Amino acid sequence: MAESAVTFLLHRLTTLPEQELKLLTGVPQEVEFITKELQMIQGFLRDADAREECDKAVKAWVDQVRDIAYDMEEILDEFTFRLEQQYQRHGFVGFLHKTVNFVNHLKLRHNLATKIQAIKTSVVEVAARRQRYGLNCLEQSSSSNSKHNMLHNLRQNALLLEEAELVGINEPKTKLVMWLVEGESRLEVVSVWSMGGSGKTTLVRKVYEHPRVKEYFEHHAWINVSESFKPSELLKDLIKQLYHEIQQLVPQGVDNMGEVALKMMVREFLLQKRYVIVLDDIWSIDAWEGLKYALPDSNCYSRIMVTTRSSDIASFCKESYGHIYNLEPLAEEDSWTLFCNKVFRGNICPPQLEGLSRNILKRCGGLPLAIVTIGGVLSTKNNNLIEWEMVHRSLGSLLESNDKLKNMQKILSLSYNDLPYHLKPCFLYLSIFPEDYMMKSSKLIKIWIAEGLVIEKERMTHEEVAESYLHELANRSLLQITRVDRFGQLKSYKIHDLVRDIIVKKSREQNFGAIATEHNTELNEKVRRLSIHNSVGNVYVPQNKNFAHLRSLFMFGVDTLPKSYMSAFFSSFRLLRVLDLSDVPLEKLPQEIVNLFNLRYLSLRRTKIKELPNSIGKLQNLETLDLRDTKFLCKLPNELFKLKQLRCLKFVNIKAGPISINESPKQVGIWSLVNLQVLCDINVDQGGGVTRELGRLTKLRRLRIRGLKREDGVNLCCSIEKMSNLRFLAVISEKVEVLDIQSLSLPPMLLQKLHLEGRLEKFPNWIPSLNNLEMIFLMESRLRDDPLEVLQALPNLVDLTLDRAYDGEEMCFKERGFQSLKNFSIRELRRLRLVRVEEGALPHLEDLFIYNCKMLQKVPLGIECLTNLKIFMYCLMSDEFMISLNPGEQGEQGVDYWKVAHIPIICRLKISYDKGSISAKFELT
Repeated sequence: MAESAVTFLLHRLTTLPEQELKLLTGVPQEVEFITKELQMIQGFLRDADAREECDKAVKAWVDQVRDIAYDMEEILDEFTFRLEQQYQRHGFVGFLHKTVNFVNHLKLRHNLATKIQAIKTSVVEVAARRQRYGLNCLEQSSSSNSKHNMLHNLRQNALLLEEAELVGINEPKTKLVMWLVEGESRLEVVSVWSMGGSGKTTLVRKVYEHPRVKEYFEHHAWINVSESFKPSELLKDLIKQLYHEIQQLVPQGVDNMGEVALKMMVREFLLQKRYVIVLDDIWSIDAWEGLKYALPDSNCYSRIMVTTRSSDIASFCKESYGHIYNLEPLAEEDSWTLFCNKVFRGNICPPQLEGLSRNILKRCGGLPLAIVTIGGVLSTKNNNLIEWEMVHRSLGSLLESNDKLKNMQKILSLSYNDLPYHLKPCFLYLSIFPEDYMMKSSKLIKIWIAEGLVIEKERMTHEEVAESYLHELANRSLLQITRVDRFGQLKSYKIHDLVRDIIVKKSREQNFGAIATEHNTELNEKVRRLSIHNSVGNVYVPQNKNFAHLRSLFMFGVDTLPKSYMSAFFSSFRLLRVLDLSDVPLEKLPQEIVNLFNLRYLSLRRTKIKELPNSIGKLQNLETLDLRDTKFLCKLPNELFKLKQLRCLKFVNIKAGPISINESPKQVGIWSLVNLQVLCDINVDQGGGVTRELGRLTKLRRLRIRGLKREDGVNLCCSIEKMSNLRFLAVISEKVEVLDIQSLSLPPMLLQKLHLEGRLEKFPNWIPSLNNLEMIFLMESRLRDDPLEVLQALPNLVDLTLDRAYDGEEMCFKERGFQSLKNFSIRELRRLRLVRVEEGALPHLEDLFIYNCKMLQKVPLGIECLTNLKIFMYCLMSDEFMISLNPGEQGEQGVDYWKVAHIPIICRLKISYDKGSISAKFELT
């Protein structure tokens, strides 16, 4: 990590703006000396980072180097901060006059010259100490080979872990499925226990998703318990899952209920029902006691599955009835299969590496997480005996202890140590999130950028570089992928508990980040990132300490935020870059926050903020502002539109018409934010030429616009033509207005997702030219001509939805059309009578959904030729249609059933209405 800190600092020192360099009066020689010395030290840091685990002297040296880098970075931050303050107060001309001797005259702790001289002295000391420790300069690690291929199939490779994890679980899976669907009618508990990293959750997830289990039980839910559980939050999660499964709205008031009331609601829901509930990762008996009384025994063959690391907890949960399964480490052959899957992508191990590979594998002790982690390291190496021998020697020094858990942590530490410098701080950053937290890719990317952790690359945006970081971490098995969308995009991640334990420890030791909870409240003043979990009032804020080092602040599960606390807490965070107050019960933005001049990322999502103060304009470095789900916020202040660095602005239903400032004849608005890349969700129903002025936002990559009227169409098209970087476009018309977007002559050719809501008098002739389109959603289009005719040649179209989009009677997928389409949905095409699929069309279609097309009496002609179709779902169809699909188990087989018999899942979605509420359930055919 010292290597990362020094490398980031050197990048900053060598890219200082010329104007700032000129203002460093009196210290340029010292800065140049420090830069050169750190460049010399940098070459030795990889060796030192690798040795610090087992050599206390080396560790002390590494710590000192890292602190020097941190201190120098903070000096530069403070310097930049003061320059910006002067510039804001005096304007540019006055600024130049007042800052010629600015650095030399800084007083006290802000005296730049004094601080840099101290840094210089420290650098000399650490340079001399390096020689005494015999640290060697290492060449770039072989992992650099993977950098050249970083952008090649990273997305696909990152998904291989899921398949690899399934090795060796068939036998226990079969046994656990049998325990669930067979046995006595009484409620039984099935406990699965083993040490961390052995694959408990993977195994139980596969059992939970098994078709026999899904079919056997009426209700299903999966609860992640984790170490820092809150019974009330777990019960709320359980209630929401149960109601979502049956397609019913969650009862009002659940979020405000107490624990006892929640237990009663769960119990009443599950009474006389057959259910299976998974309680994943129980750490204490208290957690079990807090939940079990909500789960009734109605003699309906219900089951509870528990995973834990403790055999005592497993036995306690089982009580009198049920089963305990101890998940043993993988057998040698299964370990070898898993190893080869990860390292050689399922291919055979080269003969020259087999002996060494088996020796490395033996050290892993059959633990899947260890095998996959080390495999992730080795997969980045060349198939070179010398390189592999170096890894083997490192493993040997790590695995001397007999304690399996420590072995595991050391193995995982090796994986961390092998990360290239640019990934280490990004990975450590994940330590601030709570256990089992689902981290969204989009959020991580913006936070990393705000923190300055993303290195610029030629012809790539910061966002693209950050996304490649995520893929590489996933490829190295340091992230678990939790959600992938239908286009193969990695949407969310989590980290394994043991991996998190390691980076939490490293983060705390290096003052990189700290977690404050009800049980761990005292803070180190050198901490650079702080995450507050579950409580604020108990967090100890020493009055005699300076928290100027803090760069990021997060709050999770905070119930109250006293005003006195905010004043004392926020006032010392002058150089804060990231502030996430999502879900905090905040009604007014504290003045201390708008004084955080260095702030790059601010999330007020799901807060109770009612308005933003005009002083928001002081946050001149702000890049991301997340205002989503702030239901009490109804307008944006004038000053917001002066934030020239803003790249991402997210909100819902906030008017964005022109706003006059100080009675000036000039008008400003959203269009003034020329660096915006994400703008969701803008409502233009106030008119005023907003659609015309949006053309100034040439850097936009995502745009969602609402309230469009017919007369706005031409102006909007002119604006969109200037947005060459656009990837996502959603245009939603005002109620029944015509969506006039026919005049778009130069559409953004990089567009991937298109969402249009509104009546189209004619199908836009520019859409078929968008060869990068992956998704099209058309709603209320009311087209008279078959839209399939013009869409069939799009080479990358994966997802197509037509919702009240076509008023014709026939649709035809022509021969060899839609070669990439995987998902097709038609909804409420009221006049549609016939759908025909010609031979060779839709070769990759997997999901087909037909909803409320009452005139359609037969399945699509040619559906029998769609051999890759996996799911066929229909809802609110005519009686003739449903009779034709009768499988014949009850009554005569339908005339069209043979056409769909090859499809693995055929289901009917039944919707019912009762006293104003809507419910839905799936009925397998």
